[in-house]
Amino acid sequence: MAEQTTPRAWERFSVWLNQHRTAARLSVLTAGLILFLVILPPGLRSFFWQSLQSNKILAGMLILFSLLAISLLWSAGHRFDTAVLSIFNFGGRQHQMWWDRLMLGITQLGSGIIAFVISLGFFFTGNRLLAYELMLGTLTLWIMVEFLKFMINRARPFILQEETRTIGNRPIGLSFPSGHTSQAFFLAALLVQQLQPGLWVGLLFYSLALVVGITRMYVGAHYPRDVLAGAILGSVWGVLTTMVEGYAGFGMG
Repeated sequence: MAEQTTPRAWERFSVWLNQHRTAARLSVLTAGLILFLVILPPGLRSFFWQSLQSNKILAGMLILFSLLAISLLWSAGHRFDTAVLSIFNFGGRQHQMWWDRLMLGITQLGSGIIAFVISLGFFFTGNRLLAYELMLGTLTLWIMVEFLKFMINRARPFILQEETRTIGNRPIGLSFPSGHTSQAFFLAALLVQQLQPGLWVGLLFYSLALVVGITRMYVGAHYPRDVLAGAILGSVWGVLTTMVEGYAGFGMG
């Protein structure tokens, strides 16, 4: 009797898991985050906690990112995504080829190649610490984005909606969050904090990052919530990268 009950219980669990895949993955992700915080060295955990308490904006962005991920479970959120995507992706349905190519070029500002080129520029002009931070932050951000995509498992717009217009090659992989947008906002946040360029240049950095996010919807690669989550994640990652440097300096002191 027990031998028959176990397979049936496992079968029911498998069916439930398939029906609630996103919720299950989000639960595992939350548990993993809690475990990560538990096993952090006490000094580092205390440093990050104090930094969050003193930086209300950063704490708010982390909460907002979590809410965005949870909102993927709601059908109303998908209707919002579809409506906004239709504005940026179709844009009246009349498109000049030169404009499509321009948008496809701008979207590459959020690629890892651009970050690598910029880091080489800093390296050979003497700002090696910023070059190292940029490359380390880019690599760790890429790992985090891919991990979140795997855990949340959201398909691209052109897979879920046949009418989605795509420009260029269709990107492989999953959709939430937008990796290009994350990279663009990470770069903007890191450069603003480390270079202290002033208000207008800082706004220029963030404006370019915002345009990258818009192009991800224009080329049909991401939904609006993917882009918003990428912007939050990238900004947070830029702040955290600087915080890690501050912690290293604190430890050395």
